[in-house]
Amino acid sequence: MNLVERLFLAFALLVFVLLVGTLGYFLIEGWDLFDAFYMTIITLSTVGFGEVHPLSEAGRLFTIFLIFAGVGIAFYVFTMVTETIISGQLQDFLGRRRLEAKLEALHEHYIICGYGRIGRHICHIIAKEVPFVIVEKDPEVIKEIEKEGFLYLEGDATQEEVLKRVGIDRAKGLVSVLRSDADNVYITLTARSLNPKLFILARADEEHVEKKLKRAGADKVVSPYLIGARRMALIILRPAVTDFLELVTPEQNLELQLEEIRISDRSDLVGKTLLESGIRKFSGVIILAVKKVTGEMVFNPPPNYLFEAGDVLVALGDRKGLSLLEEVASGERKLTEFY
Repeated sequence: MNLVERLFLAFALLVFVLLVGTLGYFLIEGWDLFDAFYMTIITLSTVGFGEVHPLSEAGRLFTIFLIFAGVGIAFYVFTMVTETIISGQLQDFLGRRRLEAKLEALHEHYIICGYGRIGRHICHIIAKEVPFVIVEKDPEVIKEIEKEGFLYLEGDATQEEVLKRVGIDRAKGLVSVLRSDADNVYITLTARSLNPKLFILARADEEHVEKKLKRAGADKVVSPYLIGARRMALIILRPAVTDFLELVTPEQNLELQLEEIRISDRSDLVGKTLLESGIRKFSGVIILAVKKVTGEMVFNPPPNYLFEAGDVLVALGDRKGLSLLEEVASGERKLTEFY
């Protein structure tokens, strides 16, 4: 039995004995319920108080039975509660309750399935940007996650109930980076059925698995080995390009960053051209590309490019400039503040 079941059984037995004792004195001696209950309490507690009323022979026999049965049960309850507190089971239970409360509070978060070499790096990179929860079943890996202070759930990500517990219906996206391609396909299929609007990013070690993941519902599929090979080839063929890419990678440089910023319908940028917006002047940010709502990607947009609501700007700049652009794009600040 788990902690809750054991404590429930113990207290249920104690309540049962109290009821039996109260009803026994009520029926045998004809006392009122309060006197019967009080006599039961002082008998079980063995405090040595005198009898409430003189007992008949049947009442004394019942008292003997109550002492042997009731005191034994009361001692069992006391022992179990003490053992629970001392052994830390109560703390563990309360810890799980706190964890469940945090999971229930998650909204628009990401679910990271697997905390291996790839999952570990993903979590460290996105930790300051987006909320996420890790699903991992290896107890040894769980200890490492606890040290990092990340939110997690111990369980098998291929199980539908586990995904429901981490709020897949409220999640923004899911990243499946388990070592097994078969597990990643199964997780993708399950996740897509539970949340059709979910963004799913999956890992594929074998090239032929990419098509299966796409059919299962993955929005994006990444092959770590293929990316690694391309990166190494790029270092050989285009070293300067590689140096630039490393410069704008978050873990390499905290100042210069690549960011994507969505333009809301409340933004002053809507209906203005790139030149009219003065983005470069007030933020120092360079717009490398614009992804339109239709999915079309406009690389190196010209000065006369007209911004529309829903456009996603692929911008390069320092953190301060990017923050200013985000505020204008969201509608929090007006362009007139900078002119």
